[in-house]
Amino acid sequence: MRFLFEALRAVPVLFAAGAMITTVEAAETTRFPAVQHEEVVLSVHAATDLAAMEPLIRDFQALSPNVTVEYTEYLTNELFAHAATACEGEDESADLILSSSVDHLVKLVNDGCAAPYRSPTTLRMPSWTQWRDEVFGFTFEPAVFVYNQNLVPSEDVRRTRAELIDLLRSKPEVYQGKIGTYDISQSGIGYLFASYDARRTTIFGRLLEAFGRAQVVTSCCTTDLLTDISAGRLAIGYNLIGSYAVAAVRRGAPLRVVIPRDYTIVLSRAAFVPRAARDAATGFRFLDYLLSKRGQQKSHEASFYFSADFPIPEEVDGPMWLTSAGLLRPITIGPELLAVQDRAKRERLLAEWRRSISSEANPR
Repeated sequence: MRFLFEALRAVPVLFAAGAMITTVEAAETTRFPAVQHEEVVLSVHAATDLAAMEPLIRDFQALSPNVTVEYTEYLTNELFAHAATACEGEDESADLILSSSVDHLVKLVNDGCAAPYRSPTTLRMPSWTQWRDEVFGFTFEPAVFVYNQNLVPSEDVRRTRAELIDLLRSKPEVYQGKIGTYDISQSGIGYLFASYDARRTTIFGRLLEAFGRAQVVTSCCTTDLLTDISAGRLAIGYNLIGSYAVAAVRRGAPLRVVIPRDYTIVLSRAAFVPRAARDAATGFRFLDYLLSKRGQQKSHEASFYFSADFPIPEEVDGPMWLTSAGLLRPITIGPELLAVQDRAKRERLLAEWRRSISSEANPR
């Protein structure tokens, strides 16, 4: 991750693979028992798929065998709401908050919800990868186009947004109801990506119009969209998280993952330790692991796949080295993300989205 770190009431319901799964409100909690005698319990609240985080949790436990990890998975907006109420003392706080919606985390930090932290690991990070020594990015994840290879012939694979618009206009009978993306009113990461599209491209309005005419299918979550594309219910996915798409390919899904050639938004999934954490010291220990060389290596190999220190995965259609291709538009972790959460700007973007898409879109 050289570019990331140098450039820029619960009832048990089942057991699986040594992990106890429980239900907490709308979220699910998975318990990873300590490898040795339990001394502490680390509570992690996250908007990141458990499948992606499990290898990192287990590797952390290899280093800290007396730590039990309780991992509660939320949707991005639900996590934001829960963390905000916990910050106000109206709910129980986690020891670590982790999300792909970094604008949510920056808003929480700005509201005084995070504890500051410095360590040799965090001090090696450049300023743009963290804010106020409180919130820290730990992944390198491009937003990609995804195609079902059985439905989209090679000649229809598009690599820029302008080309994608042309495809939807030239073959409406083929791709009507067959393109999917996030419902930005439900998905925090979808809203974040859309806000960056609106800022980065002059054809954003044309893109929304094309999606509306094509009766775009919207969903809250990357995994749901990838499932629909893999099953052939959809043919194309727009602005999906690249690491999840690569994971689907490695599980055998008939997908083609494409790095956009006009520009590529790069997400740095982030984390912070809440000011009200019960065990901040263990939260900081896990944070240090995520940012460490070992944690980054495990992340690249087992979960998130993209890194500036390695060529792109062989399953991806794109330049060998993302950092040298001039395509990257990283989402910088910092106060500029507060603008993404500005109420007036949010309402304007959602209104534009609804005018262009919602009346014709097919939610799932």
